[in-house]
Amino acid sequence: MNESIVRMRDYVRGITDIVPKVAITLGSGLGGFADTIRVEARIPYRDIPGFPVSTAPGHAGELIIGYLNDLPVLCLNGRVHLYEGYGPENVSVIVRLSHALGARILLSTNAAGGIKESYYPGKLALITDHISLFITNPLIGPNDDEDGVRFPDMSDVYDMELRDIVTDCAKKEGIDLDTGIYAQLSGPSFETPAEIRLLKSLGVDLVGMSTVVESIAARHLGMRVCGISLVSNYAAGISEEKLSSEEVNAAAQKAGDIFAKLVTASVERFGKCIE
Repeated sequence: MNESIVRMRDYVRGITDIVPKVAITLGSGLGGFADTIRVEARIPYRDIPGFPVSTAPGHAGELIIGYLNDLPVLCLNGRVHLYEGYGPENVSVIVRLSHALGARILLSTNAAGGIKESYYPGKLALITDHISLFITNPLIGPNDDEDGVRFPDMSDVYDMELRDIVTDCAKKEGIDLDTGIYAQLSGPSFETPAEIRLLKSLGVDLVGMSTVVESIAARHLGMRVCGISLVSNYAAGISEEKLSSEEVNAAAQKAGDIFAKLVTASVERFGKCIE
């Protein structure tokens, strides 16, 4: 394990000895879910030695450890992005620390632009696969064999059993849940209509500026991964509306209750997968 990750882990362990089973990363505007957790420790990213600090709107930048009902969880309330000037190795620190603290499942959420015709702002979509061709892989560089193999398989990044659980929870809660393939671009500028047409031709349904780097790092560590996108806006060129971060955050907050209900029901059942 990287020495910097060890220092971060030891710092957090000095505050709480809770061992989380599931790590939940909250995307833009989705931080309200953190209020559903019975908090035992709330640690600003800036206080953790060497930990990257969130600067994006809608990202509180705090690590929360506590319980979702009786399940010990770690909630990453806000993430860091490539567009903030961080390299992929920095972005993946969030996942590596979560794993070092004990989490074996990563639920990654985000606000995404919708390309698929059946999408509309406020709709939730379960990520079935991703495209990483437009970003730098976080595993480039020396490989630590204790973390994972040099060439990890990515044929099933988003765990089928976890996806089935989310799908079943959505049905029981009466939540309209779609599915889609997600692509991460670097940002911070939104995509052009021509770029969206290109992505659509590649089979992409959802586009955003996060998640894929974290998912690759998590699979390298042997974690099971699940991803849920909130469609916060129509992708560029699909509607005449101009895109803005305010629109993204407003859509996420509006769908916050439905999102929290789905994540809570799903994560509770995730815990049983690793008992």
